[in-house]
Amino acid sequence: QVQVVESGGGLVQPGGSLRLSCEASGRPFSIYDMAWYRQAPGKQREFVASITATGTTNYADSMRGHFTISRDHAKNTAYLQINSLRPEDTAVYYCNARWITAGSNYWGQGTQVTVSS
Repeated sequence: QVQVVESGGGLVQPGGSLRLSCEASGRPFSIYDMAWYRQAPGKQREFVASITATGTTNYADSMRGHFTISRDHAKNTAYLQINSLRPEDTAVYYCNARWITAGSNYWGQGTQVTVSS
């Protein structure tokens, strides 16, 4: 059974940093392309960043330079580093593990990030 579990969210002051983690288990981590999405209150879920199994990254244009995605195969974990946090970054951040060859998508339950003074 595939499980995707996010962690690392919390309450942060503006200008602070967070690193979100996403552990994917159940199958070899290397089969997944990993991605982060976020959903702010009252808004649709939006794409933030993705990383392939070989490390190729892609960012939403508005997110570039503000977020950094990475992955550690030894820990079966993908990360999202967020620097210079702003109140508009407040959202639930979701991790997605995509197994392209099988046409499968797996979502985590989300982790809340709140940016407030």
